[in-house]
Amino acid sequence: MSDPRLVVVGENVMDLLPTPHGPEVLHAAPGGGPANTAVSASRLGVPTRLLARIGSDEFGARIRARLLAEGLDPDGLIEAEEPSALAMATVRDDGSARYDFRMADAADWFWRPDELPVHLATSVTALHAASIALFREPGATLIEALMSRENTRGEVTLSIDPNIRGDVIGDSDTARVLALRHLAQAHLVKASDEDLAFLFPDLSADRAARAIADLGPSLVVVTLGAEGALAVHGGTEVAVSAPKVEVVDTVGAGDSFMGALLHWLDRTGRLGSEPAARLAGLDEGDLHALLTHAATAAARTVTRVGADPPTEADLDAPDRTG
Repeated sequence: MSDPRLVVVGENVMDLLPTPHGPEVLHAAPGGGPANTAVSASRLGVPTRLLARIGSDEFGARIRARLLAEGLDPDGLIEAEEPSALAMATVRDDGSARYDFRMADAADWFWRPDELPVHLATSVTALHAASIALFREPGATLIEALMSRENTRGEVTLSIDPNIRGDVIGDSDTARVLALRHLAQAHLVKASDEDLAFLFPDLSADRAARAIADLGPSLVVVTLGAEGALAVHGGTEVAVSAPKVEVVDTVGAGDSFMGALLHWLDRTGRLGSEPAARLAGLDEGDLHALLTHAATAAARTVTRVGADPPTEADLDAPDRTG
């Protein structure tokens, strides 16, 4: 196994998905935003380590089996005593998903100080943190400390996807303050239009993206669902349309998008030491290529059931998106 270039920290969630047999028959599929992003990046060829606490139940065994089968570096997977997080997904007529979470005592949030790495491997060029694990204690404080330490060192690119789930991250005002603190540490931020509506309810998506950029990130990317995506980088703003596809469900689409963002930046040498300087060289053409690559990955994902991100071979098959 290659030394990791990308480290992702965050949760796994066992998604309970509807089936054609009716709402009472569910299919259990391992998911969770950070885990899906790690799988996405790994499938696209980025050597990836996931830092995650794996539950002690049968769901946890299935989660671990998925991660290992996807070629993720096993060194970051902690055997935990607590159970796995669960999310029951309901898919609307347009393919979009809503979630009913069961995760109060899940393993994913109970990081101990000795479980997160004191030093990242010298091969690592990017550290990505995301979603519910950024907000639920006691782990959230330790993840923030990890990001802060790496921000001070300046040897890796820090990326954040807040992926805000308002019903499981506690008090909204407290969560908003914490989210903005996380974003201010990052060099790269990916957020959905729903995230921005939570963080900046009075601003349009483009103005909210600029508000995040003003906190310090060099590159802010916003996913807009069927409307595509936009990027804000310095004084430049670039938007792309979403590929036209037949949507099965949107589970994992944003995570595939994030994994593809990191993949494109990895293969073009934009991740690593002096991260702000590396990202500063992106021009309008680069941003368009970056967004197109990530939007194509998301489009492949929504044509499939559950979080099933594409491989590089999938991305080289343009006829699949119509």
